[in-house]
Amino acid sequence: MDYGKSGAPKAGKNRLRHSEHNAKGSAKNPFGQRPAKADLLARLKATAQKTKPEGTPEP
Repeated sequence: MDYGKSGAPKAGKNRLRHSEHNAKGSAKNPFGQRPAKADLLARLKATAQKTKPEGTPEP
């Protein structure tokens, strides 16, 4: 009896189980494109404003 032929088929070995939502080369994260530094600074300032405690003066 050939025990190798019984049971479930083997899964592919060199394939990802799922694709990431922001993988390189996708619509959300295309190759060779970096976000602008102004956008990054705007996001950082907005986050700092949200997390800043009450009563602290503006710099």
